[in-house]
Amino acid sequence: MGNLTNKAQWVDTSGNKIHAHGGCIQKFGDWYYWYGENRMDDIYVSCYRSKDLTIWEYRNNILTIHSKTEAVKYETDLMLVRDKDGDYGPVHELNLNRVDPFNKVNIERPKVVYNEKTKKYVMWAHFENGVNYSCARACVASCDTPDGDFVFHGSFSPLGNMSRDCTLFKDDDGTCYFISNARDNMDMMIYKLTEDYLSVEKVVNKIFVSQNREAPVVFKHNNLYYMLTSFCSGWEPNQCMYSYAKSLDGEWKQLEKCADEITYDTQPAFSITLDGGQILYFGDHWSGGEYFSSSYVVLPLEFYNDNSIDFKYVNSFNIENGKYLIKED
Repeated sequence: MGNLTNKAQWVDTSGNKIHAHGGCIQKFGDWYYWYGENRMDDIYVSCYRSKDLTIWEYRNNILTIHSKTEAVKYETDLMLVRDKDGDYGPVHELNLNRVDPFNKVNIERPKVVYNEKTKKYVMWAHFENGVNYSCARACVASCDTPDGDFVFHGSFSPLGNMSRDCTLFKDDDGTCYFISNARDNMDMMIYKLTEDYLSVEKVVNKIFVSQNREAPVVFKHNNLYYMLTSFCSGWEPNQCMYSYAKSLDGEWKQLEKCADEITYDTQPAFSITLDGGQILYFGDHWSGGEYFSSSYVVLPLEFYNDNSIDFKYVNSFNIENGKYLIKED
């Protein structure tokens, strides 16, 4: 067990800064795996693991510009690209950039789930061209192990829609959903995925229409589906809001405020349910001007009898026996 301080620079067991921004944590077996965006060098997504959610071991850069590519669905965009000699050929590196073929693309908000039927770990993320935000696509990758080298399966526009900030939600019955912003962040789309989790099957719902929300976080509590989102304000933090529904395809309640007016200087990244049932909010503490100085905030969610939620800021904490514990300063 280790102690952590919110908004501080967290390091792995080798003393290196943890770069896992906008990501997710999933428990596979006895280990928690933390996946997140890493813009260092030729890296896209890094992976760490922990037994207690406080001491993190670096495992692998699971997606890089050198990742293998494999087209698996008709709508993905594993197009021919121009090489440095000006010739066109098949894609061998994950650097699909229509605007500038020699500029690294952006892969943001990577989320990973496990598919019991295919025995594959599947990642969905937001794909941009690295020059501007005109691409607005989703992308998919998969691997046989949670921390191995993921194979990139291409980027695409889900059923023709734009796709920016996104998340995955795997329901109790194993059905997986992809949730992402569309129409220049004006709408939030909920898609049901195919059984292999590698493609979109259909639109389940369109919510928060014309409300300009992003950074979706979805979780389930007491048979209700909750979603946390932020307003679109670039690197600047804003008021987190939440909504809930009895089903993903049902009517969602009006958005309500939680936390403070700048969400304690964070933006929602993901949530995790501890073994003891407690649900934690994970937020990115962005340093827009100094991206690699960005850090993290972890806070316990509080639930009330009227189905409302909130969370309050604490400076430092530890996690012991499946329980988030505030550290006395």
